[in-house]
Amino acid sequence: MPLLPSQRSIVRGKASIALVRLVTILATVAYCQAGAAAEPESDPNVDRVNVTLGDASLTAGIPGEGPLTLTEVNQWLADPVNHQPLEVTLPRGIDAAKANIYIPEDNPMTLAKVELGRQLFFDTRLSSDNTVSCATCHAPDQGWGANTQFGEGVDGQTGNRNSPVSFNRILSRHQFHDGRAATLEEQAVGPIANPIEMANNHETCVVTLAKIPVYRVQFEKIFGDGVNIDNVGKAIATFERAIVTGPAPYDYYAPLATFEKAFADDLEYLDEEDPELAKQYQDLKKAAAEHPMSESAIRGMELTFGKANCTVCHAGANFTDEQFHNLGVGMTADDPDLGRFVVTGEEKDKGAFKTPTMRNVVHSGPYMHDGSQETLEEVIKWYDIGGHPNPWLSDKMKKLNLSATERADLVAFMVDGLTSEFPTIETGRLPQ
Repeated sequence: MPLLPSQRSIVRGKASIALVRLVTILATVAYCQAGAAAEPESDPNVDRVNVTLGDASLTAGIPGEGPLTLTEVNQWLADPVNHQPLEVTLPRGIDAAKANIYIPEDNPMTLAKVELGRQLFFDTRLSSDNTVSCATCHAPDQGWGANTQFGEGVDGQTGNRNSPVSFNRILSRHQFHDGRAATLEEQAVGPIANPIEMANNHETCVVTLAKIPVYRVQFEKIFGDGVNIDNVGKAIATFERAIVTGPAPYDYYAPLATFEKAFADDLEYLDEEDPELAKQYQDLKKAAAEHPMSESAIRGMELTFGKANCTVCHAGANFTDEQFHNLGVGMTADDPDLGRFVVTGEEKDKGAFKTPTMRNVVHSGPYMHDGSQETLEEVIKWYDIGGHPNPWLSDKMKKLNLSATERADLVAFMVDGLTSEFPTIETGRLPQ
């Protein structure tokens, strides 16, 4: 006997639900554009401490008040747990990029090393005149960058580049706008010797730190060979790897949108045919409702992945391909900054700079490698016109012909959809 239309729908619904389970998982991963590198291996013979980056306990400093004392630090160092390698988990959202985590084999993360790096990051004694720290250009309250066009060093000196953000760096290898530092460790010590930043030299910096007992005992206990510039870089890099963005509204809405797209024809059958899947759907809806995006931001999200083509460069869970592109910014100057070309010497790299993350971008203006664009609205307009033509303009730069509403929606997605909390950071509590 032939099936009634309603019966055919139920049969189709049952089959679809059975087949689409795996599709849903794969689609969610694809939607979030997770990285595809091999996941780092860990030594099964070494006891590890499992932590989720962003946990306040990682960056809250050694308990207590006022400057760190030798007694407090020795008590901290005496706990073997503080020296065990960390097995890190990323927060919701950027956890889709866990395969891109990069922690060098010779610099495993430990609680003690994160804490030492925290102290060094905020200590102005690394500079020649005790006025500039890493946090001067990478301030927690300024989106881990600096809200000035250029970073300001000793005596107010400036270069010609905006301060890049220092969060989610655990997902990145090459550092600086031009990628001249191959690792965070290398990047961390560069500004110390830069004459327009900390204006110090590595030898003097090491001597200064070695004279401070609280630092000296930490370096000896953590590294074994004491204070040297390589260990300074390892400690600061370890702290920076602990700075990650928390879940943003997008990270709650995207799984729901993917689910609804995958089950578009079957949502009405979930309660009857698959209660477990129905509960999953309700949980997704509840989470998205608790972390809402505006309608404008939702439209902006669709534009980001669609017509605006943002994800051709701002790809993956961290919304950056970590590659270098010429957008035409600054190329009208008589002597333009040639960016990546200075590092590689390859013609194709002229005027190319590293793609920044779109996460928490609302906090890190002004924008572009030269800080020439003050607002996100200006940035969107730049992409809309396809950048400034020049012989090395990226082939990914195309005129978008966006409407005023579409431009506003793209900004709304960055502001409402991709903004999240940073970890709680203790910026004081430095050695006496």
